[in-house]
Amino acid sequence: MAMTETQYLLDVLSEECNEIAVRASKAIRFGLEEIQPGQTLTNAQRLALELDDLYGAIEMLNEKHPGTYIPNRDNIDAKKVKVSKFMKYSELCGTVRLDCDGGEQ
Repeated sequence: MAMTETQYLLDVLSEECNEIAVRASKAIRFGLEEIQPGQTLTNAQRLALELDDLYGAIEMLNEKHPGTYIPNRDNIDAKKVKVSKFMKYSELCGTVRLDCDGGEQ
């Protein structure tokens, strides 16, 4: 059975999330400024392109189903607080070093 347009858009959304995960993993392993052999863009630039692709998929889903995603500043800010809290806890556990990054990776 063929997919509906909504199913197709949801599949594209899922695919873009996976591609973001791959780019983030590459940046973790090789650094944000590394340029993969045979490529011209840094891992940071390639990650940004994938994020743009995700936003494109979100916009298409919103065009088909208005209001599907409306950014919620309170939820976004709450997530940032939660991530910061657990990052500090990870530092206490010895699994993260927050002072050695230099903003690079």
